[in-house]
Amino acid sequence: MQLLVRDKQFYKTLAAFALPISLQSLITVGVNMADNVMLGQLGENEMSAATLANNFINIYQIMCMGLGMGASVLVSRFFGMKHHENMKKAVNIMYRMELVFALLFSFATALFTPQIMSLFTKETDVISAGVGYLLISIPCYFLNGFALTTSLILRSVGKANVPLISTICSFFVNIFFNWLFIFGHLGAPRMGVNGAALGTVIARVVEFSITMGFLFLRDQNIGLRLPDLTMHVRDLLGEYVRISIPVLISDTLLGLGNSAVAVIMGHIGSSFVAANAITTITMQLATVIIQGISQASCAITGITLGEGNIEKAQRQGVTFATLGFLIGGLGCLLITALKGTIIGFYKIEPETRDLAYQLMEAVAIVIWFQAANSILTKGTLRGGGDTKFLMLFDILFLWVASIPLGALAGLVWHWSGFWIFILLKIDQFLKCIVCIIRLRSGKWIKKISPLGTGVSG
Repeated sequence: MQLLVRDKQFYKTLAAFALPISLQSLITVGVNMADNVMLGQLGENEMSAATLANNFINIYQIMCMGLGMGASVLVSRFFGMKHHENMKKAVNIMYRMELVFALLFSFATALFTPQIMSLFTKETDVISAGVGYLLISIPCYFLNGFALTTSLILRSVGKANVPLISTICSFFVNIFFNWLFIFGHLGAPRMGVNGAALGTVIARVVEFSITMGFLFLRDQNIGLRLPDLTMHVRDLLGEYVRISIPVLISDTLLGLGNSAVAVIMGHIGSSFVAANAITTITMQLATVIIQGISQASCAITGITLGEGNIEKAQRQGVTFATLGFLIGGLGCLLITALKGTIIGFYKIEPETRDLAYQLMEAVAIVIWFQAANSILTKGTLRGGGDTKFLMLFDILFLWVASIPLGALAGLVWHWSGFWIFILLKIDQFLKCIVCIIRLRSGKWIKKISPLGTGVSG
């Protein structure tokens, strides 16, 4: 089988899906990087506090990603089948689950804020700074949750430009209000780390308004309107649970696993946390194209299978994996070339700077495998409906290999930052191998039945 599809229309379609998503991811990374740089001017404690507080918020965001990606597997397949009523029902189920999660996280954050921060670090100054950040961020559970899941759904039906526009607008709003409230410019109060949280909340209001406004007022591909939010969805619930819930479970446990990794880093010390904050932004920056292709491949695979073209989907899957390895190699070279320049942006202690260099070297290796792995696990195989298989190996490799080995390396063996990071990310290497084998087998292509009628796609 050819490694790359020789069909110009395929690459045009891929670009139409992936480029807006990649640009949106790039802007999001830019916001995070600007936050880190601004907070880094205040000191390592402030930057570490925001980073660790966001680790808890990231659990919620990853759950939202699981909800949205799980629903988008169904929506893209139904879009290919032209089953518009089922698309509306899938989105409705997603929204109802999203509301429950937003309420649960809001209550947990309001009632147990210090306890949440103490999970990630024992340093009282960092905990104190992070408490205020978390409390101010509570509205984001609703605003970002609904905007994020809706963005994923819109992308799955070829409307990736709408989330891009909302992100561009929120980017400028976030940067301005962060600058305003972190440092107290233009007569505003100097709020420090709390100012970063307030700026983010304001930006989320803008993002929510644009995304949800388009879905309910302008979108025709799904056609969901406010009165449709009360429609009965029980007849699709079984299929939703079968396909989408494994994605939610997988992404949630990945989120919890990432938080466990953050706990390990937090107990190693604030220097390691600060160094990792720098390398995390760098990795996100280097993988924006991968994120675009991952979500594009999920949508394209779902639509192709919805149209009933299994052989075409298999050929496209091989191409997606090949692109992952190629772009991962470019990411490796990019990080290696720019690591000194990136680290130089930050006002950090010499110990933190040395750690940052070590972690950058590890990231350059990890990204090569993570690129192909991400396109397969979050894209092609997920779009094929192989969600139970992915759930199993996501959980297995992270919780059985990465977390225990990383904990031993950092807290017991006291290895160098390079090897701690490699072991914390060992699941990326293992999943890459397993997913390539799964792709070649063809067993990843699953049937999806609208309303349980047995109609395949």
